[in-house]
Amino acid sequence: MLLYESMKAENWLTFAIFGILLITTIVLLLVQAIKRLHDIGMDWKYALYLLIPPPINLIGFIYLAIKAGHDGPNKFGPDPRKTDVV
Repeated sequence: MLLYESMKAENWLTFAIFGILLITTIVLLLVQAIKRLHDIGMDWKYALYLLIPPPINLIGFIYLAIKAGHDGPNKFGPDPRKTDVV
């Protein structure tokens, strides 16, 4: 809403800041979705479905939250739950 109002009022600095924040948020969300897809054993291309407007992307995010990951390593790398970081 604020993005649209700043464009309408020709407040370009606010428009640019919120536009950059929006694009950054979308990119970070896609990166995390791709990591989760790799944990499930799926290719990154399925993350493109998450760019479709609701309710399709909501169904995709619910699927990513519910689906259990593979036990052990898969073709995308080791199991992220089996790390000694924490």
